[in-house]
Amino acid sequence: MQNSNIAKRGLVLLGCGKMGSAMLEGWLAGGLPSTSVWVNDPNPSDWVQAQGVHLNTDLPESPAIVLVAVKPQIMREALPTLAPLGNGDTLFLSVAAGITIATFEEMLGEKTPVIRSIPNTPAAVKQGITAIIGNAQVSETQMQQAETLLSAIGQTVRLETEDQMDAVTGLSGSGPAYVFHMIECLARAGEAQGLAPDLAMTLAKATVAGSGALAMQAGETPSQLRVNVTSPNGTTQAGLNVLMDEEAGLPPLIAQTIDAATKRSKELANG
Repeated sequence: MQNSNIAKRGLVLLGCGKMGSAMLEGWLAGGLPSTSVWVNDPNPSDWVQAQGVHLNTDLPESPAIVLVAVKPQIMREALPTLAPLGNGDTLFLSVAAGITIATFEEMLGEKTPVIRSIPNTPAAVKQGITAIIGNAQVSETQMQQAETLLSAIGQTVRLETEDQMDAVTGLSGSGPAYVFHMIECLARAGEAQGLAPDLAMTLAKATVAGSGALAMQAGETPSQLRVNVTSPNGTTQAGLNVLMDEEAGLPPLIAQTIDAATKRSKELANG
């Protein structure tokens, strides 16, 4: 990123909380000069202040990208200050939940290149996954630039339509909370079978983390990995008979969970 178009023209980071800081750390580690970054944040952390970036100063006239990482609640206050950068070739990349592309076009101008994205909280440890969708003004080069920036916090996937964002929110956006609760449930169940609380939690966390890593790295599907672990009439099969019940097990429960989260995402997007 040292000699990239982003480094030459500059990158503006509007909001630098946990998500913004995680991305900034990745960019700087990837070679983006700190002097190519402008951060606007009313309460920057000590870490941000120590990075040598332009902090709360006048912005460049035509930065390559403005990354919007403020909370949705203060978006309508913060974004109009950047309106002079709209309707040009500056790309606006948003990681703010629930703010539609149309809202950005309304505040910045309909000719503004806008990419909307939804990362999730494992981004804090560079293990996130971010779904992106751009408007008609976004070029392929700009899509690739956005993917390069977001790769600092994990994987990226492209969506076909913006209305898929609600399902993404329900699945991967909210999904980490579901997995954390599963860890809680596994640990609690281990305790019920006589394990000490600390031991049960250690086993639960390592089991979920290890299984996730295996699912990502193995050449086989999760279904096949499940089969590989399951001996006929063994202990795993006994547990799966409960978990995979089509009426009372995990399949209908997870479907209801994702459906509820997706519906709520649509409600929030519609005000």
